Amino acid sequence: MSVDGADRGTAVTAARDVAAVTGTRDGESSTGITGRRPGSAGVVVLLAALLGFFMLSLDSTAVNVALPGIERDLSGSTAGLQWVIDAYTLLFAALLISAGAVSDRVGAKRLYVIGLAAFLAASAACGLAPTLGFLIGGRAVQGSAAAVMLPASLALVRQAYADPVRRAKAIAVWAVGGTVAMAGGPVAGGALTSGLSWRAIFFLNLPTGLVALALLARAPRSPRRAAPLDPAGQVTAVTALAALTFAVIEGGETGFGRPTVLGCLALAAVAMAGFAIAETRAAHPMVPLALFRSRAVTVCVAIGFAVNVAFYGVIFVLSLYFQRVLGQSAMTAGLMFLPMTALLPVANLISARLGARSGPHLAIRAGLVVSVAGLVALLVVSTGPDRVLLGAALVLAGTGLGFAVPSVIVVLLDAIPADQAGMAAGLLNSSRQVGGTLAVAVFGALIASRASFQPGMRASLLIAVVVLFAATVAAFALPRRRNENELTVLGG
Repeated sequence: MSVDGADRGTAVTAARDVAAVTGTRDGESSTGITGRRPGSAGVVVLLAALLGFFMLSLDSTAVNVALPGIERDLSGSTAGLQWVIDAYTLLFAALLISAGAVSDRVGAKRLYVIGLAAFLAASAACGLAPTLGFLIGGRAVQGSAAAVMLPASLALVRQAYADPVRRAKAIAVWAVGGTVAMAGGPVAGGALTSGLSWRAIFFLNLPTGLVALALLARAPRSPRRAAPLDPAGQVTAVTALAALTFAVIEGGETGFGRPTVLGCLALAAVAMAGFAIAETRAAHPMVPLALFRSRAVTVCVAIGFAVNVAFYGVIFVLSLYFQRVLGQSAMTAGLMFLPMTALLPVANLISARLGARSGPHLAIRAGLVVSVAGLVALLVVSTGPDRVLLGAALVLAGTGLGFAVPSVIVVLLDAIPADQAGMAAGLLNSSRQVGGTLAVAVFGALIASRASFQPGMRASLLIAVVVLFAATVAAFALPRRRNENELTVLGG
């Protein structure tokens, strides 16, 4: 089947699953909201959340391919071009936990609208950027808005579907938005940059975002968690994550022994300690530390970290391998990932169906085992001449991760009350973002020179195998079902 045919098949399957998700029982809406056509509120929320996740994921991958065009038009330095990517990553990672907690307190719908409007304004500013500095500033605003949108979008889906089976299907459909964007991002970025301009990548967000805003106007109001905002927890969490992310990015580029990097790592450690103290003493903590008494929460957060270490770390290393060692163009390198990334949406949807029949734990464990097998195969064949075996190993690794992730989200959201869904989503996605950023920085340092590239690549793949294997072992410790008594320790 051609790539276009595969995408059409995926779209048909996704549409079928949206219809299944929005079905109701006994004539009731899946959201429990009356006065609407059954299921209409749920599908409106799901599509609005999916479109937002699609935009965030597209911008996180498509812009990488556009860097040479940006360099030509805006005369940027190499360091400046790196910050076009890193400004987005830094603010995205730093604000996720904080934004997730705010989402629960002010309402997921309200915060999602604010974040979406800011993301669209920043996208327009990036598309019109007259200088590299202006573009970097726009990307920083985009990253901040993305941090607001991501946990709020997942909280909207969690709140719209009370039935666990329909919620699992909805989360899988939501995940398809991100995986389709990741699969097509490098190709779309290359095509838009070559055919029009790198600015078109940012302008593409505008019609997509306006459709999402129109859908949100029809969505029901989100519940709010009646608790203060915990300023001490907010400040220390943002400081810790910003300092850690900056240190990881800068360390990967200039070395981890530099005073600036060591100072940021020290600041991150102090801020993390301050966060733990603040959350212990706060009457209404942003992230109740009792949350981690839930084995499901702790394991899911750890799996999220490991998944992004493997996924983003491997893509980063192999994209350079394809270009530096195999001599492929950026466009060809992006296309070489398509067998892996094109199957991610299919894996998301099949995961939901298996989870509905056999429970999400089986999908998580099966997906992680397959991914570890794929990474081990990559470690064996990556430096060999057979590209067919390399592609097969990539398909195994990527499909397994795509199979596991939706069910990880399902288990996490089933383990917490609905009014804390934003906080839980922020926590999970913060761990994932930090995992991906750390992997890129560390793996980048290992392959920094041409002489050390292939040994560094093997070391990077070995690290990914070890981290993901540890997460796989932890997945077998997940409780079979939620302990309802756990939920009482999360209030506040």
